[in-house]
Amino acid sequence: MTQKADMTWKDAFFASPGPNSMKRAAALSLRGLCMGAADVIPGVSGGTIALITGIYAELIQAIRSIDAAMLKKLLNGDFQGALAHIHVRFLVALFIGIGIAIVSLARLMNYLLHHQPVFTWSLFFGLIAASILVVGRQVKQWRGSAGISFIAGTAVALIIVNLIPVATPEQLWFIFLCGIIAICAMILPGISGAFILLILGKYEFITATLKNPFLPQNLAIIAVFGIGCMVGLLGFSRVLNYFLKKFYNLTMAFLTGLMSGSIIKIWPWKEVLESRIIRGKAHAIVERNILPDVIDGDVVLAGVLAIIGFIAVLIIESLSRKRE
Repeated sequence: MTQKADMTWKDAFFASPGPNSMKRAAALSLRGLCMGAADVIPGVSGGTIALITGIYAELIQAIRSIDAAMLKKLLNGDFQGALAHIHVRFLVALFIGIGIAIVSLARLMNYLLHHQPVFTWSLFFGLIAASILVVGRQVKQWRGSAGISFIAGTAVALIIVNLIPVATPEQLWFIFLCGIIAICAMILPGISGAFILLILGKYEFITATLKNPFLPQNLAIIAVFGIGCMVGLLGFSRVLNYFLKKFYNLTMAFLTGLMSGSIIKIWPWKEVLESRIIRGKAHAIVERNILPDVIDGDVVLAGVLAIIGFIAVLIIESLSRKRE
């Protein structure tokens, strides 16, 4: 037997990469909380939060640690070695925060988006606008191919955010496919997994199951969706890691373009041109951005919230750089 086979569960847990103190674990969970809050909002990406808080590269590496080598250890009965191989301390701390946010904030976000949409989207607009600056600063050279990559990313985002949400099948095979697609969007800065679900016609369907997760039919849907997310996450993280390693400048320029193109979806003031009833609720199918009719107290407050969101991102990014 190898030395790792004699490793205790505690030794294996602490041998894995991740925060080495409760303070650092709490800080990572707080970042996960922000990511989870972003992921339940159609239009805001948890990947953006990971990027501006300085954990994006660590997140991709942690996901990639669940690989063939870990599977081989499991098949050989080296369970402690498998645990030590993956970045379990990082993933546990992060996903505790994400899970708490999704469970606790889903209802709140749903309420705010329905009852205070202008104020809510104003705050998010400020968050995303500052995020574009933060991510853009990571592009080392904007000339030539980086500029083309930025334009391509912007074009892709504009196409995606202008797609019309449609009614789609509710069979488990399609729920599995939705999980794969949505999770890929969730780890991409600028493209919201929740918005992708809205486009696929499954946002209300999936969030409705989370309200009563222990009903047998809901539990099956959540399980299939979760498996799809896992498959998509493990596969796409490797593709993304390859491009970040081989074509970092082009990739960051493309991601900046994604965020720049998607920001039009976050603009607070909109006029609904066409709506459709989906699962008993009215959804905007076609809408356009407009300017407020008059400058009143609500408009001023919306502007203040946008500024607060903008400054908050710059502060978070500054603190992350100091930590590094």
